[in-house]
Amino acid sequence: MPSAIRPRVLVADDREENRYVLSRVLDGAGFDCVQTGTGRQALELAQTLPDVIVLDVRLPDISGYEVCRRIKDDPRTASVSVLQISASFVSSDDRVRALEAGADGYLTHPIDRMVLVATVRALLRLRTAEAVARKAAEQWQSTFDALAEGIALVNAGGSLIRWNRAFEEICGCKAHMKAGDDAVALIEKLLGTAEPLKRREGRYNAEFAIANRTVELSVNSVGTEGAGKEKILILADITDRKLAEYAILTAEKLAATGKLANAIAHEINNPLEALTNLIYLAGSSTSLESIQGFLAHANEELARISRITKQSLAFHRDSQRPVLVDVGALVSEVAALFERSAAVRHVRFVCKVQPGITICGFPGQLTQVFGNLIRNAAEAAPTDSEVAIRIKSVHRAGREGARITIHDRGSGIPPDIKHKLFDPFFTTKDLKGSGLGLWVSKTLVVKHEGTIRFRSSECVHRCGTTFEVFLPMGNMRPQNAI
Repeated sequence: MPSAIRPRVLVADDREENRYVLSRVLDGAGFDCVQTGTGRQALELAQTLPDVIVLDVRLPDISGYEVCRRIKDDPRTASVSVLQISASFVSSDDRVRALEAGADGYLTHPIDRMVLVATVRALLRLRTAEAVARKAAEQWQSTFDALAEGIALVNAGGSLIRWNRAFEEICGCKAHMKAGDDAVALIEKLLGTAEPLKRREGRYNAEFAIANRTVELSVNSVGTEGAGKEKILILADITDRKLAEYAILTAEKLAATGKLANAIAHEINNPLEALTNLIYLAGSSTSLESIQGFLAHANEELARISRITKQSLAFHRDSQRPVLVDVGALVSEVAALFERSAAVRHVRFVCKVQPGITICGFPGQLTQVFGNLIRNAAEAAPTDSEVAIRIKSVHRAGREGARITIHDRGSGIPPDIKHKLFDPFFTTKDLKGSGLGLWVSKTLVVKHEGTIRFRSSECVHRCGTTFEVFLPMGNMRPQNAI
């Protein structure tokens, strides 16, 4: 078997007898020694990266202190352990001077052979530990830089400590960062607000636009939350995710529009038939009073058609900014669109609406939410039953808002699928459903800073499902617009 590689020790001493003794002792302890008598040659041999350099302070050409300083200042040799020795410089000041020059140890003659070997071995262990730590740091930095999310560490004083490559790339040309920069000023310049770092407690999470990209910023305290703690900033580029989400939302909206089209067609058909008959009767009548009556009824049917058409357009083409929405009127109109298709199965809608409840939101998005929930309830309800719709104002978690509940007396939701109900593409309707309706509904409710939840029972005498939507009355943040 090949012998183990012996650690290399460079012995630099101006006296040959000292070099011989030191080398014999170290060689006997399992070290491979190289000798030199000058400081200049010691610097040259240091470039071969021995494991330890035993360096005399008094050298004929260059002081041992200076040789040590140069070795430690050179990035190539800085990690080599240096043990300074001296027979002349034995005071505490000499020891301090050597250590301040970068020496890792200091011994004075006469040197006990056991102390010498133990010291060199200790320096080898120290160098090995430093090498392991350095490699771990390099691996950590490589991993840190390989992360797709931008991460930065901010100290308790609000200054940047370090950040990874992704953080720099996401910030782009808006930021030229260096350690010690004011993180608050950087975030304010980058996002237009310093709120994320000025908050003293809790986790902060929000979406912002940087150039043509959408990023999500998270700020977390290191250790126990509170003031005076370091913070971690995480910037994630979610542009592709937002685009994909928008595509899914748009697809589901188009699908929902198609489902509404059938209900709208039925709703429009009746007033159209009545309108046709009224115009025919008006044209056939010779009585001015009768003609005026027929035309008045025709005008009412036209207004009904106009109302249905406007509702359909509002669903497909939403406002660009949040507007005041009468929740009761909106939900009642959505329910009216599905009354005819529900009536085919002898399912009735019973609405109990507290008047005057308004919120700030997007009527088209809310129409989609309640269209999904009311249609699902109508499909789940058994024949000759009712779907109960209730709307009232409530206070929840310190916020005033509207609570909308939609209850059917269907067979209920099995417990094993309840946790999947809001997952995208999960459906119990096989090929008849896209599996996106409830996921989209939840997404839109959350964008209105509200909540959606349900309860369901399969018990024979009290089976059914109730979906509850809570919408706060406060203004929506601009970034919640779709």
